[in-house]
Amino acid sequence: MAKQKIRVRYAPSPTGHLHIGNARTALFNYLFARHNKGTMVLRIEDTDQKRNVEGGSKSQMENLHWLGIDWDEGPDKGGDFGPYRQSERKDIYNKYIQQLIDEGKAYYSYKTEEELEAQREEQRAMGIAPHYTYEYEGMTADEIKEAQAAAEAKGLKPVVRIHIPENRTYAWEDMVKGKVSFESDTIGGDFVIQKRDGMPTYNFAVVIDDHLMEITHVLRGDDHVANTPKQLVVYEALGWEPPKFGHMTLIINSETGKKLSKRDESVLQFIEQYRDLGYLPDAMFNFITLLGWSPVGESEIFSQRELIKSFDPKRLSKSPAAFDQKKLEWINNQYVKKADRDLLLDLALNNLQEADLVDKEISPEKMEWVRQLVNIYAVQMSYTKQIVDIAKIFFEEAPELSDAEIEEIKKDDARPVIEEFKKQLNAVPRFTAVQAMNAIQATRRETGVKGRKLFMPIRIAATRSMVGPGIGEAIELMGKEKVNKHIDLTLKQLSDLGL
Repeated sequence: MAKQKIRVRYAPSPTGHLHIGNARTALFNYLFARHNKGTMVLRIEDTDQKRNVEGGSKSQMENLHWLGIDWDEGPDKGGDFGPYRQSERKDIYNKYIQQLIDEGKAYYSYKTEEELEAQREEQRAMGIAPHYTYEYEGMTADEIKEAQAAAEAKGLKPVVRIHIPENRTYAWEDMVKGKVSFESDTIGGDFVIQKRDGMPTYNFAVVIDDHLMEITHVLRGDDHVANTPKQLVVYEALGWEPPKFGHMTLIINSETGKKLSKRDESVLQFIEQYRDLGYLPDAMFNFITLLGWSPVGESEIFSQRELIKSFDPKRLSKSPAAFDQKKLEWINNQYVKKADRDLLLDLALNNLQEADLVDKEISPEKMEWVRQLVNIYAVQMSYTKQIVDIAKIFFEEAPELSDAEIEEIKKDDARPVIEEFKKQLNAVPRFTAVQAMNAIQATRRETGVKGRKLFMPIRIAATRSMVGPGIGEAIELMGKEKVNKHIDLTLKQLSDLGL
């Protein structure tokens, strides 16, 4: 018999932006499919109308594409197993709900939310885990019909619940966790498969969709483990073979050791936030892949092609994956160093414009100036938005000197060096980085001062900062007028100090 072709799916809810954890789920499914030359399906699970956000599915798809994840079937591409939005599959779900009702495996339940909550409170008071108890216990078929008719007469809308067999073990061989099992009496009682508004619940719809879309493997987060036995109940009731399940470990904050929560504001958790900061998609793809999966060897930098080739679900970790912001910055810096300079220019320019440091309408001359600025900082940037802070000396009119900087220019040789440098710099034929360095060397010859005592006063006077890129490049980018203004201001400060 021919080996079944692998089909996997990523099935987001359109409830907001793409979270790191969901991006990892999509990415691992993508790698698994591509490694095995299988099919990747995108399905939008939008049955919870109250939680859906306008534009949510579009945002999810845009950010997935930005990361470098594509799919073979989906709402935007079509395919043989559509529709690919659950909200468009209601008739399909209703067919199977009715089948289960006709077979006596599911039934209409009229208990109100108030009655259910009172039941749960009573169970808690007795020290029992809250669960649904069958409301028609001990009734004959006719008595059940009478009770349901009476509820209908009161105007109550029912849900549909599925029967959970007693004394049954639901087990599966998890691709990540190994053997997992649940007893049927720990599931929480007969659960809802159709809500009062007629929409199916997640644990029902996902089974119907995965079966009809011929999904062979379900790779998802550890938080879905408790859903799996409920889904196995549905598979069993319909007489279907379930797919293979794999539940990836939780992602934790490396600093706190706690589960990465959307309420944890110490970590940026949405892909769009990293896009806005100027992170590179290949770097994010690389970093997220290492959250709970380990390659062979010690290397941590991989191309997408290398990750597809080497992806093996057997190397998915059983231990929580630590989200380390510093490691992400380091990985992105490795990509920034090698990135196309036009790409970096585009990202950094956008960051500078958003910070109102560069006009939206930019001249060719100014564009070239920004290009030079990006080039000299590219090696040290972990992400392009950092340029707003690390290059601020080029945008501030006359930065204040720190106490440490003032102490440097108060030293005996500083004033003569600064004065001589001003003279030499204004004598150069062109105001370039090379000519600026020539002026510094001429200052060394004329004053006899060298090393730190030469370079530090010049750097502070010309740029108003002890730190920055190469002094020649910094002087060229600042321009003659600004550098002279800085030097004159520094000399005036020295005069004010009596030096």
